[in-house]
Amino acid sequence: MTRFLKKLEDKKIFYKLDTVRDDYIMVEVAVPGQRWEVEFSPDGDVVVERFKSFEDVGDEKLLDHLFENFSD
Repeated sequence: MTRFLKKLEDKKIFYKLDTVRDDYIMVEVAVPGQRWEVEFSPDGDVVVERFKSFEDVGDEKLLDHLFENFSD
């Protein structure tokens, strides 16, 4: 994992560390139009998810969609 972080830093790619699952460390990577989640486990397992933007940019009315469709 440290080689991966070093490479991100060398390439000047923004990332932040987080934890979501027990024992896994998540590296969240943000690049234009995409967000990547790379999780590392203590035993060397690596899980990668990539999320692409719809590229539809809106104003604050788009936030209504967030709350109407994803609230409990």
